[in-house]
Amino acid sequence: MHTNLFNIVLISFFLTIGCGNLYSQEIKNKKKPLPAVKQTDKEVAKTTDTIKLDTVRPKKTFLDGKVKYKAKDYAKIDQKNKLITLYNEAELYYKDVELKSGIIILNYEKDEVYAGRIKDSAGVLVQYPNFKQGSSEVQPDSIRFNFKTKKALIYNSRTEQGEFKIKAAVTKKENDSVYFLRGARFTTSTDVDHPEYYFQTSKVKFIPGKKVITGVTNMVIADVPTPLALPFAYFPMSQEKSVSGIIIPSYNDSNTRGFSLQNGGYYFALSDHYDLTVLGDYYTNGSYAMRFESSYATRYKYRGNVNIRFENLISSERGYPDYSKQNIYNIQWSHSKDTKSNPNSTFSASVNMGSSKYFKQSINQANIGSNLNNTLSSSISYNKTFNTIPGSRISLSATHQQNTQTEDIIMTLPSLQGSIDRIYPFAGKDGVKKGIIKNINLQYNVSGKNEFKTKDSLFFKPQMFKDAQIGMQHTIPLSTNFKVFKYFSASASTTYQETWVNKTIKKEYDASTGKAEPTPVDGFDSFRTYNFSTNLGTTIYGTFNFGEDKKIQSIRHVMRPSITYAYTPSFERYYDTYAVDASGRITSEYTRFENGLFGQPGKDNSNVVGFSLSNTFEAKVRDKDSTKTEPKKIMLLNNLNFSTSYNFNADGKTTFGWQPVLVSGGTQFFDNKMNMNFGATLDPYAIDNGGNKLNKFNIDNGGSLFRMTSANVTVNYSFSSKGDGSKEKNNQSQRNGGRSDDLFGTNTDLNDTRNSQFANEPEKEDVITEFFNSKIPFDMTLAYSLTYSNINRENKISNNSLMISINTDITPKWKGGVSTGYDFVQKGVTFTQFRFERDLLSWRMAFNWQPLGTNSNWNFFIGIKSGMLSDIKWNKRSVSNR
Repeated sequence: MHTNLFNIVLISFFLTIGCGNLYSQEIKNKKKPLPAVKQTDKEVAKTTDTIKLDTVRPKKTFLDGKVKYKAKDYAKIDQKNKLITLYNEAELYYKDVELKSGIIILNYEKDEVYAGRIKDSAGVLVQYPNFKQGSSEVQPDSIRFNFKTKKALIYNSRTEQGEFKIKAAVTKKENDSVYFLRGARFTTSTDVDHPEYYFQTSKVKFIPGKKVITGVTNMVIADVPTPLALPFAYFPMSQEKSVSGIIIPSYNDSNTRGFSLQNGGYYFALSDHYDLTVLGDYYTNGSYAMRFESSYATRYKYRGNVNIRFENLISSERGYPDYSKQNIYNIQWSHSKDTKSNPNSTFSASVNMGSSKYFKQSINQANIGSNLNNTLSSSISYNKTFNTIPGSRISLSATHQQNTQTEDIIMTLPSLQGSIDRIYPFAGKDGVKKGIIKNINLQYNVSGKNEFKTKDSLFFKPQMFKDAQIGMQHTIPLSTNFKVFKYFSASASTTYQETWVNKTIKKEYDASTGKAEPTPVDGFDSFRTYNFSTNLGTTIYGTFNFGEDKKIQSIRHVMRPSITYAYTPSFERYYDTYAVDASGRITSEYTRFENGLFGQPGKDNSNVVGFSLSNTFEAKVRDKDSTKTEPKKIMLLNNLNFSTSYNFNADGKTTFGWQPVLVSGGTQFFDNKMNMNFGATLDPYAIDNGGNKLNKFNIDNGGSLFRMTSANVTVNYSFSSKGDGSKEKNNQSQRNGGRSDDLFGTNTDLNDTRNSQFANEPEKEDVITEFFNSKIPFDMTLAYSLTYSNINRENKISNNSLMISINTDITPKWKGGVSTGYDFVQKGVTFTQFRFERDLLSWRMAFNWQPLGTNSNWNFFIGIKSGMLSDIKWNKRSVSNR
């Protein structure tokens, strides 16, 4: 009976709440009913017109949506006070509101809900409320929320907005988009209750996903208030991927340029596909710098970035003897096209051009690898493939080569390459190409250039374009290949070339100078050449078996000998003579195509036979893993090559028959972590006491069969405790023209917190124990180079140097690295860099130091890791006097 009564009451409650209608007033029935009176149709109509509708609308119930709730201990319903009480691990779901807490009290008459903590058996408050509405989530001590007005009162709330974590003593929720906070703190620390730093403020207006506006704000570090305070503060909190904003500069000083503000500017988030960063430096002596950096990308189409840098450098003060002023610049552009967008065409760019002294004199570049590099290069190319029969393709490119030492620049604008695929005119209808006749094929290649040779100071000035050389070369190779005696592969080819140029030269004796200076001649001219070559080669396999019970079971030796004959006739008809002196009796020959874009025709015929032999050595060894039945293959020598040639037209005075024997080879050790390459030059001819080569073999002059004139060995070794031996490339250094490794130091921009070595490491609960129970993480790169010279019996080591770079985790929070080297010939330490980095949880600290040489400098940085607060930093660096 008790159970039935409870069920009846419960069902009645839900029927009343879910289906019943509530009115603002009750209309009680009269004790005496009104008597029935007959009325005519007119009276009925009149009565109906005078009746007024009830203007009191029924009150809308609270539960206009589906409510779900549950609790571990009990769910109590108080119909008299209109309350639902949920206790212990209580949960309430209504529309977009999710509420979890120790206790939840729902007042469905006032449309309010209260949530708070409960005490455990030890009297400790547990089960903090978790209030979630839409994308906003709050974890307070207690909360009151009105479903109708959307207002809330929250005590000791904890919430996250992007990278910010916010804790406030009292929070008032005005509506879905505005909060007012009192006694609040903001931090990017992972622990909002015990952060290593935070911003303390008394009054806050908070708009989720958009912005935070505060009153007087004070920065607190390690619970100690600092003098850093602002009368008000504004923090953007957009949910967009990127927003525009000011980039705060850093302060520095220099002995030669005074005080400065560096790396200040503005970031423009122009669209989802491209952006723009404008940065600038200013020194009190008048020096300044501007940098424009932009990245762009369209998915499945292309991506790239552009960097433009300009610096106006002033040293000392006007009127002083060491005063100087100069402008330097650098332009970098990288572009790549997704091959899926159009498989038949590609466009790419890799540009690095500008002042030759930019990386050596820049006041905002600490890139030693780029400083030591002597070349800058660029390439922009477009390639198009045509699906014709036969297939054809065309390539347009612009190239740039710059020597930063001599300041010479060679640029092609544009360069044309075109080709038509091989044609087999004698192949059968079935397409089978077998035999000397059916394998005959020909091609057509065309190459064109518009080339400029100039100096750094004349780059893109009128004189540069005035000295341009234009040319085109057409090439038609005709070749075939066939088998000889079953085991030999033979090939024969002839090539016809026609070269067109727009500039030639003419030489005449000039009495005023006493020399025959070349005079440029403008106008179209051309020359034609051809040659013939043939090749015969084979492959020989040799296996040496030692037995399956041996550790080394067998060694396999593969030899590929080949012999090549090449003949090029003399094109003496393209040569003229000029007078060497005033008498005209002494003349010399020259070609008007001298120093042309595609070379010049040869005066003497070439009749050369070449010999080469390549070798590889591979071994089969028993695997250390006894469960494996198959032996393991190990490469002993990747290659061991010998090559030489004999010139039938050698005169024995200036030219000799046999050319030096070139030896080269390479191998790998330690699971391909160490690469070793070596080479040597062996000359069969003897020399006299003056170092002049004699037309006499060295063995006939009392020496050995060959005279070693040079030799070199290079060793590169990379090792990591992680076992893969790989590490991230120094991409920016490589882009600037330096090395991709860190043998010349890192190219880290200390203003960019994303370059932190700790950036991608997950947080660990017990890093100390894990650190000392495992191998210390480290990586090492080593490069050794040795060169021997003996051309004129000097018998010396011309180069002997060792370079090494090591990076390691000194402690779980400290990382360190060093790059250094030693020159055994000069007996001195080469480039050296020390680098340290400290993980300060929400902060990062880094220090780089190059103590030696003209590029000596140091750089110290400390700042907040969060990109939202990346402007809160301190960067101090030394500025060289270069």
